[in-house]
Order: sequence, then structure tokens, then C-alpha cells
Amino acid sequence: MTQQSPDPLRDLVRAPTLAGVERAAAKVAALLPPTPLLPIEIDGATIWCKAECLQPVGAFKIRGAWHRLTDLTPEQAAVGVVGVSSGNHAQGVAWAAKRLGIRATIVMPSNAPEMKLDATRALGAEVVLYDRVTESRDAVAAKLLDERGGTLVHAYGDPWIIEGQGTAGIEAHAQMQARGIDGPDTVIACCGGGGLSAGLALACPDAEVIAVEPEGWDDVTRSLEAGTILSVEDLSYPTECDALQTPQTWPINFAVLQARGVRGVAVTRDEVRHAMRVAFEKLHLVVEPGGAAALAALLAGKVAPGRATLVTLSGGNVDPRRYAEILAG
Repeated sequence: MTQQSPDPLRDLVRAPTLAGVERAAAKVAALLPPTPLLPIEIDGATIWCKAECLQPVGAFKIRGAWHRLTDLTPEQAAVGVVGVSSGNHAQGVAWAAKRLGIRATIVMPSNAPEMKLDATRALGAEVVLYDRVTESRDAVAAKLLDERGGTLVHAYGDPWIIEGQGTAGIEAHAQMQARGIDGPDTVIACCGGGGLSAGLALACPDAEVIAVEPEGWDDVTRSLEAGTILSVEDLSYPTECDALQTPQTWPINFAVLQARGVRGVAVTRDEVRHAMRVAFEKLHLVVEPGGAAALAALLAGKVAPGRATLVTLSGGNVDPRRYAEILAG
């Protein structure tokens, strides 16, 4: 039975709220078990890693997708949804759509990892490809919506998505409380468009939140420093963090990040690869490059741990051959 939102379901400009995150958390808790919160020692400090790489689709994106799709009106659900994604959000939307019997079309970059494209199609979604450098995925999605109708399920610029991603913070807080830890007081999050960072900023109102991006794709970091939304300067800049390759954040995310005083940092390819190896060696987890960015910032000393630090391991969808090469150094 779909739990309907108390907000007008067609109002895409509504602001995400802590109450919305808490409502989403109840929905996610009824669907999925909490992901593990695993300790790791770094320079004498205990860091708590939220293993979102162990979600059914290998990433936290299932949270926002479920919250969004279960709040569609019957009329909206009957027409279907259109999503935009580099791969992990695509799988989250496809998974939720399959479970709910909703038609899903996902706009994905042609150079997305093959395993993410295959997994999205295997879940029953239609994939429409675009060129990441020369085309706008939002323009492609808008054209599809004009032609077919449906509801846009954006990867980060959507209040339901932001609230859904924030449920990871609600879970982590409860897990820390169960261990007698008052926290988190510091949250370090992998960041592409800012949906996860914004959701965690709402879910953990007393924590310092740091958004971590790959070098060359640090538009959120630069935007927060400048006080206005800036785009990625070079869309062809090479990075292995495909999950974090977003051209720019959206005002709905930026407003939350600014209001909470979130700051950003950027990490290098080598720092990310080191974090992936540490996650494998110390936590026995497979973490993709984009999912290891937050841990990379901590290991590189670019972010200082707090008293009770939460780090997101946000995804584990990585090509096996590439992963083996990275582990081998």
C-alpha cells in the first residue's frame, strides 16, 4: 500500500525537510534492513563507515528512488517515470519501478560502466543513451517527457530524492546511539550533485557536513566557496569516479547545503584508489571509486575526524577487471 505524501505530490519546488527525511526513513525501514555501520581506525581515531555498497542495487540510491516512486499519485504511476543517472540512481529507480509495477526510462551516459547499463536493463528499465560531453541529459529527459509524459525522477534535484538519501543519516544515528555514541558530530559524504550531502545535512542537523568530490568535478565545492552555483569547467576531464560526474548542482540542493554551512573538498585519483584498497583490506568491502571518495578525503588528511565521525561508502558497482587492477596497485 503506497503511503502518500502530506505535501502536494505535483509540487516539485517544495523544500525537503527533516520531517520528510524521517517519513522516508520509516518507509525504507519497512522495506530494507539497515546497512552495516563498520568501525575503522585511522590515526588513532575510530571512524564509522556506512556500508551503502551493500544495498540491493549496490548503492544508497535505492533510498531516494523508493521514497519518490512510492509517493507518486496513481495517475502519475500509470504513466511512468523518466530518470537521469550515471548508473547507480538508474538501478535504484529501476529496482523500485519493477517492484511497484511502474514503467521506467533512464537517461544514461553512453560511456557509463557496462555493468551499470546492463544491471539497469536487467531490472526492466529502458535505457536512453546520451553523450556526456556534447549533450545535456536534462534536455534529453525533458524531450522524452514532452513526447511520452511521465514524472521526472532526477538523480539529486528533487525534494523526495534528497529526503530519501538522508535516511542513511537517520539509520547511522540510531546505530551510533545503540552503541552508546552521541553522534554523528561529523559527516563526510561522497558528492556528485549533492543529493546525499543535502539529505544528510537535514538528517544530522547538529553535525558538520563535508561534501567530497573528485578533482575536476568539484563544482559543488567551488559553488559553496563562491556562494553561487557554478558548473564543471571541463566535462571531458578524466575521472574514475563515474558516479560523481554531474555537471552542476541544482538550486534545491544548493539551498540546503548553504543553509547548513556545508563545505566541500576534492580528492585525486590516487587518493581514491588508496581508499578503495583500504576498504578492501580493513573492511573486506568492494567499494567503487565514487563510493570511496569520502574515505579518501579522510585518509589523505584533507578532512579532520570529529569525536563521532560518519563516512559514507556510497556505492560498490565497479567493473571487476578495473577493480582488480586498482587493488593490484
